[in-house]
Amino acid sequence: MGHKTHPIGFRLGIIKQWNAKWYGSDRAYKDLVKEDLTIRSAIRARLRDAAISRIEIERSTSQVTVTIHTAKPGVVIGKGGSKVEELRQRLGKTTGKVVKVNIFEIRYPEVDAMLIAESIAQQLERRVSFRKALKQSVQRAMKSGAKGVRVMVSGRLGGSEMSRREWEREGRVPLHTLRADIDFGRAIARTTYGTIGAKAWVYRGDVAPPPRAVATNAPTARPAAPVAPGAPVVPAAPATPAAPATPAAVAGS
Repeated sequence: MGHKTHPIGFRLGIIKQWNAKWYGSDRAYKDLVKEDLTIRSAIRARLRDAAISRIEIERSTSQVTVTIHTAKPGVVIGKGGSKVEELRQRLGKTTGKVVKVNIFEIRYPEVDAMLIAESIAQQLERRVSFRKALKQSVQRAMKSGAKGVRVMVSGRLGGSEMSRREWEREGRVPLHTLRADIDFGRAIARTTYGTIGAKAWVYRGDVAPPPRAVATNAPTARPAAPVAPGAPVVPAAPATPAAPATPAAVAGS
């Protein structure tokens, strides 16, 4: 039987970082987790067409910092920053804390796994052929610099009675290599004949491990073994002087 694990969770603390960075006590932990889910769902519901890849949340004593990574920052900000200010006020009322909203632009959305999965799901909702959607997504990602792409859709594809899975892949996606930078995303297409799930894996290359630091004052000679307490100390033997060199015999003597 297969033992599948989340590619990002598998690399947390090695080459990936957490999307929520805060510490909560035993009593407040469950409330903060629920508040994080509320913030994420509210942002994605309000900005569904903004191509949001991920949302990072950081907490301090009385402030919540929300960082939105999007491929369409203009849709999030709005005219003159009206939309982002309205979003900040709404999140502040929901959490009861001071909320700061940061927006980062995704330069290459073609190699972002979450945006690839959402693009496929949106095309399936518009009744685009799933084979065409998969092939185009893989080709765009490979042309944009990805070293490997794998996408999958599962459900009643094409309105068939029997649900099935279909794959499309190109390049290599080493899921077991911890230093491999693999992005993963999934989305759901809600069609008239049921829901269809879409998943995407993108391999961007290996992340070089940090160089090992070498101590400059490391001892060169091996230190002497410690002497047990109470053991007699044996003095070192004096060095034997070298024998004088024998003069060479004189020729003809």
